[in-house]
Amino acid sequence: MTFNLNEILTSFMVLFAVIDIIGSLPIILEIKKKTGDLHEAKATLVSLSIMLGFLFVGESLIGFIGIDVNSFAVAGSIVLFLLALEMILGVSLFRGDKDNTPKVASIVPIAFPIIAGAGSMTTILSLRAEYEAINICVAILLNIIIVYAVLKLTKVIEKALGEGGIAILRKVFGIVLMAIAIKLFSSNIKVLF
Repeated sequence: MTFNLNEILTSFMVLFAVIDIIGSLPIILEIKKKTGDLHEAKATLVSLSIMLGFLFVGESLIGFIGIDVNSFAVAGSIVLFLLALEMILGVSLFRGDKDNTPKVASIVPIAFPIIAGAGSMTTILSLRAEYEAINICVAILLNIIIVYAVLKLTKVIEKALGEGGIAILRKVFGIVLMAIAIKLFSSNIKVLF
């Protein structure tokens, strides 16, 4: 168990791209608008727990319940696709729960599946096959610090962008999210059949 700067940096960059907290801002702002507020610390800690837990027991856990990584990724891609449709078309596909308070919304869907979703989980499993767990842990921690900062600064970012900027960002990232969902779906569905 040794620290390797190259492994940390590579893992950090890959996870940063997959978590895509900046690209998730429109979704986060929309959820915040629906619920009234977010619990940034709770969302960050739950995301951290999910990712670290998945790093150490993920593959055996999904294998134990009879699900392979590819099926997990396909299911996640469908959820991401539907979220993208909401963003692009301005419709509401997911009914709000009666219990959809800021505390609940901070966990579902912010912590899971937006931050610690199928993409980050499958990425963590892929990284685990090549890199030391300690280096991946450091990369996850660095990403979580950035996630917390972005969640904490949503009001500042929202003011800076304004309503028009947020609307444009929402549509653009909706299309990007849809493209990611389609890529995740197509690359994993082939393996299943």
